[in-house]
Amino acid sequence: MFKKFILIFIVVLTSACTNIVFYPDKIKYSTPSKFGLKHQNIYLRTPDGIQLHGWFLPSTVERTKGTVFFLHGNAQNISAHIHSVHWLPKQGYHVYLIDYQGYGESTGKPTVQDAIDDINTGFKWLIQNQLVQKKPIYLMGQSLGASLGIYFVGSNPKVKEQLAGVIIDAGFSSFRTIAREKLSNFWLTWPFQYPLSMLFTDKYDPQDFIQNISPVPLLIMHSHEDKVVLPSHAQKLFRLAGKPKVYKQTRNGHISTFKYKEYRQTVLEFMARFASSNK
Repeated sequence: MFKKFILIFIVVLTSACTNIVFYPDKIKYSTPSKFGLKHQNIYLRTPDGIQLHGWFLPSTVERTKGTVFFLHGNAQNISAHIHSVHWLPKQGYHVYLIDYQGYGESTGKPTVQDAIDDINTGFKWLIQNQLVQKKPIYLMGQSLGASLGIYFVGSNPKVKEQLAGVIIDAGFSSFRTIAREKLSNFWLTWPFQYPLSMLFTDKYDPQDFIQNISPVPLLIMHSHEDKVVLPSHAQKLFRLAGKPKVYKQTRNGHISTFKYKEYRQTVLEFMARFASSNK
């Protein structure tokens, strides 16, 4: 009986660790049509045969200004996170949202390396799309997507060459640090927060790669009221980042930034300012 309890306990702890990084589901929360948007379903295959699904939302104005490659957070799927970007096509930007494997209509089961590979697969498709060529491309990530995006850009000089700017909202600076903070919030895992956090690799830590994004312009946004990813993460990332960089303190909860017109405007002004920075 005792051995069985220990086994169950280990499974619970391991599950808690996994859910800190990935919490996918298959529920359809919303659709582009609910926002009056047309879209293309984009299905891609990874090198190991995993199917990835995404939405391409074309700009709704005649003169397209550019394209936003959007990376969402650790929970739900693109049908929930479309709420963060549905306003961009009406401002003249194409938007491409991709679900990491295991999320939405994407098959497979996510790991950090797999999610980064999925981002790479989606980005390769995007830059080959004739609709987005000869116009600026911006990477925008929220929460986990922000942190994965920092690694993706900061570790890949060829990606940097394709980007006019990087926008991150509510990103964390270190996988082990965010794991330790989350584990400390639950009574069952609190005593094990330090040893369990060491199960997470530091290979992909944003704090080690954010300086490599420069000279691509960087906008960091973070709510001073965020209880999910503390503002100290953003402050550290901003301190480590190279120039040009902009920091915008926002309000309200985690990844609720783009409910507010003022923060949408911050992004629009940033993209307009650096529209030709990589050309």
